Amino acid sequence: MAIMGRPLRQHQRIIMTDEQSRSYSLDDIGWKAAFRQQLALEELTRWQPMRLVEQSRHEVTLIGEEGCCRLALLASMPQMVVGDWVLVNSEGGFERLLDRSTCFRRIAAGHQKEEQLIASNVDTAFIVCSLNDDFSLNRIERYLALVYDAGAEPVVVLTKRDLCEDVDVFSAQLRPLSPSLVVKSVNCLDPETRQILSPWCKQSHTVVMLGSSGAGKSTLTNTLLGEERQLTADIREDDKKGRHTTTARSLIPMAGGAMLLDTPGMRELQLADMEAGIAVTFSDIHVLSEQCRFNDCRHGSEPECAVQAAIAAGTLEARRLQNYEKLMREQEQNAANLAQRRASKKNNGKLDKKAVSQSVRNKRV
Repeated sequence: MAIMGRPLRQHQRIIMTDEQSRSYSLDDIGWKAAFRQQLALEELTRWQPMRLVEQSRHEVTLIGEEGCCRLALLASMPQMVVGDWVLVNSEGGFERLLDRSTCFRRIAAGHQKEEQLIASNVDTAFIVCSLNDDFSLNRIERYLALVYDAGAEPVVVLTKRDLCEDVDVFSAQLRPLSPSLVVKSVNCLDPETRQILSPWCKQSHTVVMLGSSGAGKSTLTNTLLGEERQLTADIREDDKKGRHTTTARSLIPMAGGAMLLDTPGMRELQLADMEAGIAVTFSDIHVLSEQCRFNDCRHGSEPECAVQAAIAAGTLEARRLQNYEKLMREQEQNAANLAQRRASKKNNGKLDKKAVSQSVRNKRV
């Protein structure tokens, strides 16, 4: 047996799981015409598309029309993330990764400024935010930039409505962000929530949960699924911060044919090379910028600055301009750091190859 002319190694084989042995139609797990169009006729007849639903350091879990399986990761494979579509041959070997329709990414937390993939092939992102002291417009704008840059549709879901005395106060703060931004307030424990969010939970649709720890993502996931799939925990009363209950990303099939992706709460969400996403999030500032006297106006003390005029008139929040400038600086700096790291790795790779070649030559002498 061989894969693309190479012997099939044992750890490349698919390992069927007993727990999730049921099969799924491709429509039930998010298959769309855009993915089918990537396949040649020969690929359609020889290989099967499967979707990546869970991921660990050494293997991924896939589901498809023939059931659920695990596939060991090899260094020769491309980087994959939950939500990806993969072609698998009849012998259980990886063939290729399909192009993504959308892709969520961030700078991984910590000192190493590495880009981290969060999810792919997502149609809608539920930006989950609590109606308590943890509510933050700056954080919501940060998530919006991430979602717009990925190419998905954002829906802000305000949770813990039953514990909030005046939901309208919070909703009113979101209106200036965008006239087209969809905002829904819910009680995550109320079954009515499924009906409120049902327009985005339809067949072949994939939804991802984004938000900080304690926002109610896991509780909302359980309610939408109609079963206790995710652990939940109470927030800390002293600062209204949450505790991590979801520790890994998992893509879960829903009864109506949609796929739901819950993610661990992100205390740190740094952006890189996301100027397009930030531009959509702050489109009002971009429109105003075109009316400034100078093309390179920095919206500070320059004369005839339309942005500062809007702030003075009360039609634009100073906070919004400050957050826009902060995110632009951050994504530019992180993008530069990433480029520098890539260049360094490339140079190190060349040096390693040169050293190996020299070593081989020395042995021949």
